[in-house]
Amino acid sequence: MTDKIQLLDSITDATASTAGQIVVSGSHGGVYPAAVASGAGARAVLLNDAGIGLEQAGVAGVLALAGIGMAAAGVDCQSCEIGSAADTLENGVISVVNPMAETLGVAAGMPVATAVSLLEAAPMPQGKLPPHPEARQSVQVGGVSVELLDSASLVGPQDSGKIVITGSHGGLIGGNPARAVKAPVRVAVFNDAGFGKGNIGISRLPALDARDIAAVTVSCQTARIGDAKSALETGVISAVNKAAQTQGAEIDTPLAAWLTTL
Repeated sequence: MTDKIQLLDSITDATASTAGQIVVSGSHGGVYPAAVASGAGARAVLLNDAGIGLEQAGVAGVLALAGIGMAAAGVDCQSCEIGSAADTLENGVISVVNPMAETLGVAAGMPVATAVSLLEAAPMPQGKLPPHPEARQSVQVGGVSVELLDSASLVGPQDSGKIVITGSHGGLIGGNPARAVKAPVRVAVFNDAGFGKGNIGISRLPALDARDIAAVTVSCQTARIGDAKSALETGVISAVNKAAQTQGAEIDTPLAAWLTTL
């Protein structure tokens, strides 16, 4: 295996050392993670397809990277754990390939390890995706104040005690419960990313039960991953933890309808 590979459980962990690397990341393949990979100067990137989902949001960034000449591919969420770069490399299977990666021989159905070897020949991208600032917005839902954050990485101390809708997947990053959410929020909402291998896409929920934080996921087929506003507007609850159940959360209920009861 090439020494030019970097494993990142979250693409937001990228550093200056990412430049020129073939990155295998546990992040979803939406527009924001792709922009982060591009901004960090990655040579090529593999991202979880997160169930592909509504409007192909789970791989929208993978496809967009072709426009700047970056080889990229989505990895089947059922083949490896979202949020785990190591599992992606060891067990992942390619599901979606952008045209630049396709020219290098990367194809759907291929093991990630094989794809990485082919990506050693990837040229450096010709440019970078425009920065994609993640939205943070406060809204009222039936008189209830809600914070919309396109990424859970934006959650901070200022969100303590608040209802927070994120566009992030509901999987534990690197399997670490401490990274489930970075503040003691009142309610946390995530995208289920297609549930994925071993239901990893909802694994933040039991971890947050241990902290007495109500948490739910919305179906990736009803809301664009990476887009908190989409979760609020069209998201339908797909999984709930015990703390959320005690507050009336039910599977198959529109997220907005439940929030108005809080």
